[in-house]
Amino acid sequence: MDLSPHLSGLRADLASAAAVGGDEVARAAALLSDAVEPALRLVLLDLLAEAADELSGQLPGALVELRLRGREPELVATAVSAPDPHVEAGTDEGTARLTLRLPEALKARTESAAQTEGLSVNSWLVRAVSSALEPRSPFPFPGGPHGPRRLTGFGRA
Repeated sequence: MDLSPHLSGLRADLASAAAVGGDEVARAAALLSDAVEPALRLVLLDLLAEAADELSGQLPGALVELRLRGREPELVATAVSAPDPHVEAGTDEGTARLTLRLPEALKARTESAAQTEGLSVNSWLVRAVSSALEPRSPFPFPGGPHGPRRLTGFGRA
């Protein structure tokens, strides 16, 4: 998603409004628009991140993420496996307790991931362990041996 046209439109609107005040006001408006563009970009990114979080909460079985490709944002929706309804039925019947020791940094990341998905840490860990124990496809990518139709991200040579 290219933010530049939106920022250019805002610059043009500011220039039009400032033109009424004469050359000096128009020059000040141009300088001001140059100065606030980075802040506006951050505000737009924050807005997109909030929209992604809100959409993730409204779409069961999907996670919407905001990713940056260079300076440009991209909204990406991925399917997440539904939690196994038999794993956590709300009672302690058929469950076992386990003490797990985690480094503080990993614990914080686990709590953050669970909160992002709207799960308790326990539910998130149960799902992670269950997923890790699932038989894996012989193909590392969805879509078979030829992989997905689209790859995102960046690499370094």
